[in-house]
Amino acid sequence: MPAQSSPHALRPTTPPSMPLQALLDLTGATVVTAAPTQVVVTGIEQRSNAVLPGDLFAALPGASAHGARFAADAIAAGAVAVFTDAAGAELIGEVAVPVLVREHPRAVLGELSAEIYGHPSDRLRIIGITGTAGKTTTSYLVEAGLVAAGLATGLIGTIETRIAGQRVPSALTTPEAPQLHAMFAAMVEQGVQAVVMEVSSHALALGRVDGVRFAVGAFTNLSQDHLDFHADFEDYFGAKRKLFAADSPVAARTAVVCVDDEWGTRLAGDLAAPITVSTVGAATWQVAGPVHTVGAQQEFTAAGPDGELTVRLRLPGRYNVANALLAVATCAAAGVDAEVVAPALATVDVPGRMERVECGQDFLVLVDYAHKPAAIESVVATLRGHLTEAGHGRLAVVLGAGGDRDSGKRPLMGAAAVQGSDLVIVTDDNPRTEEPAAIRAAVLAGAREVPATDRGEIREVGDRAFAIADALAWARPGDVVLIAGKGHEVGQEIQGVKYPFDDRAAVAAALEALRARPTAQTDSEDLTVS
Repeated sequence: MPAQSSPHALRPTTPPSMPLQALLDLTGATVVTAAPTQVVVTGIEQRSNAVLPGDLFAALPGASAHGARFAADAIAAGAVAVFTDAAGAELIGEVAVPVLVREHPRAVLGELSAEIYGHPSDRLRIIGITGTAGKTTTSYLVEAGLVAAGLATGLIGTIETRIAGQRVPSALTTPEAPQLHAMFAAMVEQGVQAVVMEVSSHALALGRVDGVRFAVGAFTNLSQDHLDFHADFEDYFGAKRKLFAADSPVAARTAVVCVDDEWGTRLAGDLAAPITVSTVGAATWQVAGPVHTVGAQQEFTAAGPDGELTVRLRLPGRYNVANALLAVATCAAAGVDAEVVAPALATVDVPGRMERVECGQDFLVLVDYAHKPAAIESVVATLRGHLTEAGHGRLAVVLGAGGDRDSGKRPLMGAAAVQGSDLVIVTDDNPRTEEPAAIRAAVLAGAREVPATDRGEIREVGDRAFAIADALAWARPGDVVLIAGKGHEVGQEIQGVKYPFDDRAAVAAALEALRARPTAQTDSEDLTVS
């Protein structure tokens, strides 16, 4: 079992051994304090509370504080050297370990981490999946295909990290470079052959995947998100493009691009020889004929370079057809027979992605991670189509927007939710440090801009548990209730504190209460209706 330096950090059981002088040569850094004679580095870490004896501590400038302020703690924990910039060296002062100084140290952190751990990604088939929506679902589908082909796999993503069957919750969609290369080294040690990982735009922009050798890169789509971090859509797209562009140090050897939106089409047009995927037009891999749905399950024919094959899915929604087709094409690009991959997709469920919560109720309850306007629009359209096909039933949506994130998407989320829904209840998501009522007001403003003739009822219930209970009390047999935004998450962050909260558990508790009190009504004090 890999040694752990913190709840979310995995390392190989046999530490590496790297002379500090070799790292000086690699980075071009200079030493401003103690000489590096005989110093051997056995790991690298940029979090002082996760340092192990023998580590090189990467003291980098951060958004709120310089990592050098924590150098004393790292040295006390056993760091044998510090890697920083000139400002960091000044903060550190005189210490008993070598301090390596380089301008823009983050620029070489990935390659430095890869070097310390012996370039483990060179010994793995790394598949990176990027895009706004669908990364997690596509990752799970690709992993299922690889496992069906008999490969030992690793998975790194939003929900969890898995190494040879071990599950570890993910702190970030894509870990920082020191943790990522340590994970790869642990995977190599345990016989993993292929790794599927989500690659966020933050990771690409901040160099978290630097030093990784990607065998295949896959692109899902692009829609509004993270514009609190990126300057604009062009900047957002530019970050995603790094996984594919020939002039990027992390460019995948093979690119698989879904061209169902304008950004995918543009990306494919920028590349020399991409493998393209489309559910609506001509591409290397495309959907041949209609998509058949039975309840929440789907079946379609995928047409690829070597012919056609049938793909069945437990996951509803046209966007999941795109995810599945992308998964088949990605596995094929990684050298796996598509005929082996396709049957495996029929078994896949993804936590918090259109996840059913079944507690004996006579209506459908789904928990989904949709928290972007395009994703909400797609999910609502899918569920409305399900009800239309059934010939009866109404749709309720419970959603909120996260605080300290892209505020521009909030009214768009509200508008997307009400178009096609019979009831929308706007509630709190993760307010973080923002005023919850202000976030709800922005979502409500977008919802109320939709003409009353084109939408259903709108309510505001700030307490998320009450909001869920209100929607369930509203539901009748044959209806659908969608709890959107948090998906697999098991906490709600309010003013720096993460309180236990799981939408699935809240649904179960509310349904139990409804059974005990059949005529019960939500007693929230902040319920408003429009």
